[in-house]
Amino acid sequence: MAERAAAQHAARVLAMARGSSAGVRDELDATVTRSWSRCLGDYGLDPVMRRDPLVLERAQFEDHRERVRDMLEIAQVEMDNLHQQIASSGSAIILTDAEGVILNCVTSPGMSRLFRRAGLWQGAHWDEEHEGTNGIGTCVIERRPVAIHRAEHFLSHHTGLSCAAAPIFAPNGQMLGVLDASSVNSRDSKQSQFHALAMATMSAKLIENCVFLRQFRGEWVLRFHNRPEFVGQLSEGMLAFDGAGRVLAANQSALGQLGLAAQDAATARTVSELFDVDFDTLLGRASQHPNTVWPLRGRRGQQFFAMLRGRELPATALRHALLQAPAERGSTTPLERARMDLAGLRGRDPLMAHNVRCAEKVVDRNITLLLHGETGTGKEAFAKAVHAVSKRATKPFVAVNCAAIPESLIESELFGYKAGAFTGARREGMRGKILQAHGGTLFLDEIGDMPPQLQTRLLRVLEEREILPLGAETPIPVDIKVISATHRNLDELVASGTFREDLYYRLNGLVLTLPALRERADLEDVIQRVLSAESEGQALHIAPEALALLTAYPWPGNIRQLRNVLRTAVALCEDGVVRAEDLPAELRRGPAAAAVRPAMVFEPAPEASPTPPHADPRRCLLDAEKSALLAELERHRWNMSNTARDLGVSRNTLYRKLHKHGITPPTLG
Repeated sequence: MAERAAAQHAARVLAMARGSSAGVRDELDATVTRSWSRCLGDYGLDPVMRRDPLVLERAQFEDHRERVRDMLEIAQVEMDNLHQQIASSGSAIILTDAEGVILNCVTSPGMSRLFRRAGLWQGAHWDEEHEGTNGIGTCVIERRPVAIHRAEHFLSHHTGLSCAAAPIFAPNGQMLGVLDASSVNSRDSKQSQFHALAMATMSAKLIENCVFLRQFRGEWVLRFHNRPEFVGQLSEGMLAFDGAGRVLAANQSALGQLGLAAQDAATARTVSELFDVDFDTLLGRASQHPNTVWPLRGRRGQQFFAMLRGRELPATALRHALLQAPAERGSTTPLERARMDLAGLRGRDPLMAHNVRCAEKVVDRNITLLLHGETGTGKEAFAKAVHAVSKRATKPFVAVNCAAIPESLIESELFGYKAGAFTGARREGMRGKILQAHGGTLFLDEIGDMPPQLQTRLLRVLEEREILPLGAETPIPVDIKVISATHRNLDELVASGTFREDLYYRLNGLVLTLPALRERADLEDVIQRVLSAESEGQALHIAPEALALLTAYPWPGNIRQLRNVLRTAVALCEDGVVRAEDLPAELRRGPAAAAVRPAMVFEPAPEASPTPPHADPRRCLLDAEKSALLAELERHRWNMSNTARDLGVSRNTLYRKLHKHGITPPTLG
């Protein structure tokens, strides 16, 4: 069967290449046909060829990672966010460099083996020349977001994959990497990929802009757009220049708005050549914490609105600064805003109010904090808020996800190493995360996944307040506040012997449990706050039906998932209203939708009898679906088109449902 499918796929590829089947070419996207032509003509690939993926050796892999270290560090949070949003589709979120080498992969433990079997693992080379048409490799060539769905892959053994990939560009306009969302053996249509592609594109743009701000954190950065409400959003233009006004770099949006080619941005250009403003006047607008958007005219007559960032921003504030809406920036100091952020976490939920009160009492005491809660409940946001109100607020906040760093790299990531400590080490060595956090806060996320041998070293650091980097002979003193977090039961891990008991008691000075989103008493308030943050100054509101869907959904990914759902909805909505159709199909068609209206197929009709205490749950579900279908058909007077439209399904699907339940339309009876 597999050989027959491979042969059919190869015949389809060759028919397209020879031009003998106009139908094949017509049904394929132009991106795919160009890629297939490259695979045949430039690379000489055989569509039925199967070979092991090209995987880099460790030293080469480390070299590739080191070249894009900033992107790797910034991307981790966005990869986790994106995975939480689309985890139900069995996807992996993959980050590669500009050559298509996989540098990081985030997926659920149960899916990792499937992706590894497909060749999607760290160090694998997924350019077109080795793997044919695929999301990563084709994105590298096309330099724009692409979706490659199942049989659009060139190699027949990749036709079970679905990929949505978006490019990440460096400040100099060169491609820095690719962010990809891939699924194995997905049965969804290609149209269903567009949601994942939109999300991957937004996440890639956020990573790109954060990299820009980090690289030029010691320079002047002009942030502008032709619409004032878009300053501070992902689509804003960014232009970095030095103290003499010479342009150092411009992001993709800035080039587009100014009508410049990438190679023209920093070629004999000054800010005064691009904008109709005196340089001294422009610098007079600068601020370390800009909160005012002012008009600015381009030399070609364009009307812009801008902010100018002055002094260096701490690296840990980059993402916050990038996402903070202009409308939310007031005249308060950063510390005052941070205090309001911590107070804002309290909300109207009793457990969160208790957590905030306790945290405020120990914030500047020598007491470790252990945060417990499901994935996505905001443990890192809580830790950042605690850090921001502490006396260490001006010092670094360094986050380490113990579950996301490969076990072979976590020791060097945490403790660092001296030059020449091992083959492939950087010439100048590397400061580990612990040393980077000196004077500030070290946040150890998913501490329950830390390898046992490193638990011993961490315990020694906490007790002796000094570290010994790999290859070093003399310990280095460190001053850190430790906040750790986990979604696992550490008591059980201690009992099973997989987590050191003495380290556990060293970390749990104060244990706070963050409630799951579905358990919060102020769920609607949280939804509105997240919408306000993601709308970035736009005046948006949620339609009642959409709000009902949002409040009824169980949110397995918690606040992280909610943030990504609303971020996408903000991008899709029209007229300033988030409606049900702007939400993912998972919310509109899943069990949560039953609470919204009788049209949803999981809600029993009013006359349905109570479920017997020992009834077969599958039978109950079928009966409820049948009752709801009948109620909806009666409401629409058996108009199949209107019924299917309101249920969000095709007419064919509706007829299959009728056949499944033995329902006969009256006109056919």
